[in-house]
Amino acid sequence: MSLTPQEMQATRTSFQENITLLNQSFEEIAQTLNTSTAYVQAVANLDAVYIEDPWILKNYLEGQLQHSGKKPIPFTALKGDFHQYWFLDSQRIEAGKLERSN
Repeated sequence: MSLTPQEMQATRTSFQENITLLNQSFEEIAQTLNTSTAYVQAVANLDAVYIEDPWILKNYLEGQLQHSGKKPIPFTALKGDFHQYWFLDSQRIEAGKLERSN
């Protein structure tokens, strides 16, 4: 899935807004997702090692926000059912963990 520069910027903005709304530190998010703080920041900036990683972070943020009674900021590019995208490893996304990266 290739994003236009505008879609990339909108996605980065959605990540930042959702992280701010969740009010968890990058360290807390990283610990839950089994990775480093730097890698969570990289994924939120769309500089991920795996194409599935933004989906994992998105799903985590949306789930945590919904659990806390907050409405997530919508993502305009990462939308729909990831199972429908043939090029994504849905099992990796369902596992909900990012590769440990320093």
